[in-house]
Amino acid sequence: MKAEDQFHIGIVATDFEATLATLSAVLGSEWGPEIGGPVAVGLPDGEQAVVELKCRYSTTVPRLEVVRSVAGTLWEPVRDAGIHHIGYWSDDVAADVAELERHGYLIEATRAADAGRLFFAFLCGVNGFRVELVDRAAEPSLVRCWVRPSDVQ
Repeated sequence: MKAEDQFHIGIVATDFEATLATLSAVLGSEWGPEIGGPVAVGLPDGEQAVVELKCRYSTTVPRLEVVRSVAGTLWEPVRDAGIHHIGYWSDDVAADVAELERHGYLIEATRAADAGRLFFAFLCGVNGFRVELVDRAAEPSLVRCWVRPSDVQ
């Protein structure tokens, strides 16, 4: 992983609309459209689950991602934590997962992509610091989530 590949800070919100409004009022954040839906994820015990993941990215920087809370999953706010994860682009999610595991990180959830590759992975370190790795192939479609409507030609 490289510092320049960091592309967002993730926040999980129980009160999604209030969180967006507060970040707009306090930080001046502006928001792209809400995206998401049912996502199949692999869990550390080998089980598969479908999670309803929905979020909005800021169109302003620093790039924020606010995720709707999903009770009973890792996408639930941690008391007194604020930041849920730091998101990084990855050219090889599996290799980056292996590197983080060598540093004591544990896999919390993964999503498979085509041809046996990983599309994303969430890992948590012993200090509670969570990392999301996202296949760089998703960059062109995700970038559309934070383009301001006024910037679209």
